[in-house]
Amino acid sequence: MTFRTTVLKTAILKTAILKTAVAAILALSATASAQAADTIKLGFAKCAHCLPMALTPGLAKGVEIEAINFNSGNDVLTALVSKSIDVAQVTYLHYITALDKGFDVVAVSGQVNGGSEIVTAKGIDLKADDWDGLKALIAARKEKGEPLRVAASRGNAQDIHMRGALLKHGINVNKDVQFVNIPNPSDHAAALQRGEVDVICTVEPFASQIRQTGVGKHFALPYDQAAGNLTNLIVTRSDVIKEHPKAVEATVGSVVAMVETLKSDQAAWVDVINKYTGMDKAVAAEALKNASPDYAMHKDSTLAIAAMMRDLKYISNDVSAKAEKNLDYRFLEAVTKKPKADLGY
Repeated sequence: MTFRTTVLKTAILKTAILKTAVAAILALSATASAQAADTIKLGFAKCAHCLPMALTPGLAKGVEIEAINFNSGNDVLTALVSKSIDVAQVTYLHYITALDKGFDVVAVSGQVNGGSEIVTAKGIDLKADDWDGLKALIAARKEKGEPLRVAASRGNAQDIHMRGALLKHGINVNKDVQFVNIPNPSDHAAALQRGEVDVICTVEPFASQIRQTGVGKHFALPYDQAAGNLTNLIVTRSDVIKEHPKAVEATVGSVVAMVETLKSDQAAWVDVINKYTGMDKAVAAEALKNASPDYAMHKDSTLAIAAMMRDLKYISNDVSAKAEKNLDYRFLEAVTKKPKADLGY
């Protein structure tokens, strides 16, 4: 073996060793990076405009998201304040209620609005948006000592939408009708079918199911009140923000990506509703006609909701200052590259 051949073989060996070392370092770096990625437990409710949150794990970058489905927004809020989850999809109503109770909640993004509908049972002869007819029916039933039975899931957005809309038309839910609380929205159709209630303000896709199966019929979309059609909000706690700011930002990024996806492709939305509720895809598609993807957080409307909830005696304190302070736009600004003035502030 010549000296030149020996040098060449030595050089080739060193190169191979160097490549192996670099590959090992890169592999270790990738493993360390994966291990360093935070995991966020994210809770969401079972409704048409809530269920797309199940898509966020597949859209997440820089964070591992464990998406957990709950029956209602009340259950999601309970999980958040008890620190069972880190981020929650709830409603503007839950946000205000939590602040009234002194809970540590911080809003970081919008998600989807709409999804509320007032439906009437068979035998209730009212035309759509006939509020005068509804008032006359309520008065007649009160006179007979058989108050009209009006239902919702107490504490959900549909409850506050309904109460605000009725009050605007001169109807007090606490005095003029018999309010019936049905905690799980998936039970609304059965309650109508069994004749247990006369009117329900329910949430999609259950509203579309009720209409399409003939169990009940449309009366009104209850958006003519201070809350408008505002529904869903993404919230977390201050300790999560302090300890995992980048994970929160990445989670908001996945929500923004999900909202943009919903605006252009409703097929995935229909599929996820079908998967979690078992409802026909035609019902799911119908439900999306009453849903508006929107990641902005609407400050003025949030404060109007807080005022309306106090007027309705839904809350006992003025939480307007807290409600504004705890709208944290930093993460939306970082993800969208937009100022908060363009994000609902």
